[in-house]
Amino acid sequence: MSEIHTIDATGKSLGRVASEAAKFLLGKMSPRFERNKKEVIKVHVENAGKLTMRAKKLDTETHKRYSGYPGGLTEEKMSHVALRKGKRELVKHAVAGMIPHNKLHTTLMKQLTISE
Repeated sequence: MSEIHTIDATGKSLGRVASEAAKFLLGKMSPRFERNKKEVIKVHVENAGKLTMRAKKLDTETHKRYSGYPGGLTEEKMSHVALRKGKRELVKHAVAGMIPHNKLHTTLMKQLTISE
């Protein structure tokens, strides 16, 4: 049986929502928590477009992507990413940074759904 947790992002900051989602995905809120086991927990973040973010943070923070090729590092301001892909991409990027980058990373990220 899988558990489904819903997080309402209305009026919350990006880091608070991302850390809460990461805790649920890793299973740390469960009494059956084991670091090397994958919990069958799905997390749904609602109203990602209604996050509260300061204008200064949107202009100063950058998101980095790397294509794997020499010279393939791309840096974008958070405001540009939010305009181009929406705030759901910012939430996804923040949660991905809070989950350990091991063999379970991709399977855990597939259990995360974000809606604006």
